[in-house]
Amino acid sequence: MTFLDSMHLRNLRGLAAALLLFPFVLTAQESDFHCGANELQRMGSLIDGHPERLQEIAQAQAQLDHFTSTWQGDAARGGGGYVIPVVFHIIHNNGPENISDDQVRDAIRVMNEDYNKLNSDWADVQPEFLNIVANVGITFKLAQLDPSGNCTNGITRTVSTLTYDGDQNMKNLIQWPRNRYLNIWVSAGAGGAAGYSMYPSAVSGSWGAAADGIVILSDYVGSIGTSSVSHSHALSHEAGHWLNLKHCWGDSNTPGLPSNCGEDDNVSDTPNTIGWTTCNLRGATCGSVVDNVENFMEYSYCSKMFTNGQKARVLAALNSSTASRNNLWTASNLALTGCSGPDQLCMADMSADKRVICAGGSVNFSDESYNGVTTWNWSFPGGTPSASTNQDPVITYDVPGTYDVNLMAGNGSATVNAQRPQYIVVLPNTGQPLPFSEGFEATASLPSADWMLNDINQDGSFQAVGNAAYSGSKSVRLLNTAAKSGYVDELISNTIDLSNSGPTTISFRYAFAKRTANNTDALRLYISKDCGQNWVLKRALTGTTLSTASVQGGSFTPNGQAQWGYSETSPLTGDYLTSNLRLKFWFQSGGGNNLWLDDININGTPLGIADAAGSSTAVNVVPNPAGDRAEVFANLKDAGPVKVEVLDLLGQPVMRVANEVKPAGPAQWALNLESLPTGLYLVRVQQQDAVQVVRFTKN
Repeated sequence: MTFLDSMHLRNLRGLAAALLLFPFVLTAQESDFHCGANELQRMGSLIDGHPERLQEIAQAQAQLDHFTSTWQGDAARGGGGYVIPVVFHIIHNNGPENISDDQVRDAIRVMNEDYNKLNSDWADVQPEFLNIVANVGITFKLAQLDPSGNCTNGITRTVSTLTYDGDQNMKNLIQWPRNRYLNIWVSAGAGGAAGYSMYPSAVSGSWGAAADGIVILSDYVGSIGTSSVSHSHALSHEAGHWLNLKHCWGDSNTPGLPSNCGEDDNVSDTPNTIGWTTCNLRGATCGSVVDNVENFMEYSYCSKMFTNGQKARVLAALNSSTASRNNLWTASNLALTGCSGPDQLCMADMSADKRVICAGGSVNFSDESYNGVTTWNWSFPGGTPSASTNQDPVITYDVPGTYDVNLMAGNGSATVNAQRPQYIVVLPNTGQPLPFSEGFEATASLPSADWMLNDINQDGSFQAVGNAAYSGSKSVRLLNTAAKSGYVDELISNTIDLSNSGPTTISFRYAFAKRTANNTDALRLYISKDCGQNWVLKRALTGTTLSTASVQGGSFTPNGQAQWGYSETSPLTGDYLTSNLRLKFWFQSGGGNNLWLDDININGTPLGIADAAGSSTAVNVVPNPAGDRAEVFANLKDAGPVKVEVLDLLGQPVMRVANEVKPAGPAQWALNLESLPTGLYLVRVQQQDAVQVVRFTKN
């Protein structure tokens, strides 16, 4: 820390700070997971280089402590519960951290149970604490109106690689006004922690508003989806920090230290403790009869309760003007955020577990309408059934085509409608037969009937262009710049029928140049044998294997065939010879230059080829035409010596491939054709008196 020396840290112990949640799922051993109490540098540039703000924090903490010690309670406002509008900002890179709306709603459920003494296990706490289990009386409610007054479900989604950092820069991507909402950011990383929050005093100044809220890992949100029951109370713990609660052992960074007995959480009914990372229910430290191990502000994995003393401290924070906590629950703010009164029906929405299927497949639809929806009327033209009143119906599509989906959602007195034209694409279960050759000469634009796009970052994707090609006049280009580093685009085929083919290879031409020597762009070819439900990697090109031209700072366009590369898969066999094979070209930018694709070919041979005499022996060369590599496949009728050669068209051997003893049945040999010039050749397979010859072309 450039702005704090160790003396400052000691002096500021007990002041507001960024509080990192230690994982709840722990073994009986001490964990070395870092808890970041007093790590103010997590606010980044908001505090780094601003030593004067440390004094502001100290003053704000002193003022809040004084208010807390003198606050007389809820009598003046008439008592009753508090409602806090909440917004979840899901920051994701299209990974598992992009949790579902249901998981967010489950997290709100758990928080409300914990803060309202509704968790089913509170009565199981140790008897010494049973009579001080608090009903804190706070209801966290997802916002129903955004800062502009528009309908919302209280969940936003932002695509960014900053999800892996979970720092102040990530928070800066999106924040709603902290005087109207509790901001919760869901991320894939949080600087080595499960989550963190700020005391009100640490963010009390206007400069601190951008840091105000909770950062939480996606697998500590609620009890379902990517999370679990054992992780589910993490947000209750972090909300405690946001509401001015310390750990039960005070501000020490590490639970379990004897020195923690000298720390205090400023709550009278939580015994001083060294802090717990295991569920030792009768644990007693610092002279206590028994520690409050089951407190939500402990690190034990058996948290069940807040105390009445913690409740008083929390409600004081909510009634203090420090960090605008006292505005959140006011009637005027609840009206502005849509959190007063019944849920407001305002939008119909839907999702589907898959948008592209093969004929005969089914789609699981989910209602995403909000708020307070109780009735659903779905319409599925082309589907079976064609209508449904279920909230989450399952629909089967038997005929290839593109189909609309409509949903009318209601609450008993009003309805809202969502229309999704061309929402479901149904592909032929038996696709285009071989030979498959795609040079994009007939492709006017993308997407097309043969190719789909997945523009994940919505920044423009593959395009059919006519200014460069390996062969013909057209190809496909993906514009790529240094600013797109980390972005992913996909080019995905329709279905292709390989069911009547023997061993089959996939080849393609590509062109790419780096902008700098350190670029990390990657191109991958995936295939799917089940219409795109699952994908298997077949080719991966990075670094020098991807680059086909020298480093170029300007926009790269290949200049002639010499600046194109060639790639080819190993032969597909077995259950990959399916009727609904699909291809996916996946490209991730590493800051390099443009990518070009052309001449995608699938080379297979029909099954059941026999020699002129009707022998069961069959010989194939795959691929054909071949590049520098090929495979010879034969079905040997008998066991015994076999000789394999490559001949020119005059019948002269130009390559000896094998001379060995083989068993009867399928046999395979690799051909290294690098030394052969382009042209026509023969492969001769000789076994005793039987000779089989097949012709192939070397490109």
